[in-house]
Amino acid sequence: MRFESVRPERRFPAFRGQGNRCGWYSSATCGGHVGYESWLERDRLMPLDFDPLVTDMASQPFRLSWTSTDGKRVRHTPDFFVRRADGTGLVVDVRPDERIEPDDAAKFAVTAAACRAVGWDFQRVGTPEAVLMANVRWLGGYRHPQVHRPEVAARLVEVFADGGGLLAGVRRVGDQIAVLPVLFHLLWRRFLAVDLEAELLSADTRVRLGLVREGGRDAVASSAVASG
Repeated sequence: MRFESVRPERRFPAFRGQGNRCGWYSSATCGGHVGYESWLERDRLMPLDFDPLVTDMASQPFRLSWTSTDGKRVRHTPDFFVRRADGTGLVVDVRPDERIEPDDAAKFAVTAAACRAVGWDFQRVGTPEAVLMANVRWLGGYRHPQVHRPEVAARLVEVFADGGGLLAGVRRVGDQIAVLPVLFHLLWRRFLAVDLEAELLSADTRVRLGLVREGGRDAVASSAVASG
């Protein structure tokens, strides 16, 4: 069973007065929608979609059920299953550190053990770092290929071959209104790179060639790669 291809194990609830926000994230990696049950889960989906080593993912892929030491039936549905480029699997649970109760910690421990038993990795993740998340969220607006223009992409790769300021480089290529979406798309695809953790993207952000995953190896972006 390829868990990255399964439908959610249960429906996402929707009711009047609901405290959390459910929805469907349009994934560039999957070419489809991945469900989430909170904005925090959505914010954790975006970095997975941005990760070049991730090839597919699914939400609420299965339910675990076991008997606790006191004889009670316990059930837990992990939030996401992720397939990596090397074929390995990753199971992800999303819960902020401050909201983990003893029962939650026990569920995560059992889930981690179950994952180890079948050769998968397990991660429990909380609130992402604010600057990184803001930048990834911004680039996510340009993640889909409809904004890609091969001739502009090739020129951007040439301009930033030796690095340079974001807006200055864009203006060397052409009208910034037309060029910026292509630049952000190349940053999302990692053909170009910036330090997303240091500060929010700005006109002065230094842009350089990125490392993209090509044939299972890291390769410096080229005009041919960017236009492909």
